Amino acid sequence: MMEPYEAAVEGALSTLRAARTSLINEISAYPRPISGCDAQFNHLLSDRTRISDAINALQNRPFVPTPRVMEPGAASESR
Repeated sequence: MMEPYEAAVEGALSTLRAARTSLINEISAYPRPISGCDAQFNHLLSDRTRISDAINALQNRPFVPTPRVMEPGAASESR
């Protein structure tokens, strides 16, 4: 069974993925002026990066050292 916070994280990931898809579609349909000079287009690119970073942050599980496992990949000590 999924914990309530895990369900919330999965919901956030789902929402962010939908936002990313919508944003990618908007960028694809954007008219082709000189994009480097277009503030709105640059804003869309910035938002795409922010959304991707948020998805990556929620998907990654950082290593948390404990007294038995001080380094990533180290075997836990048995006593």
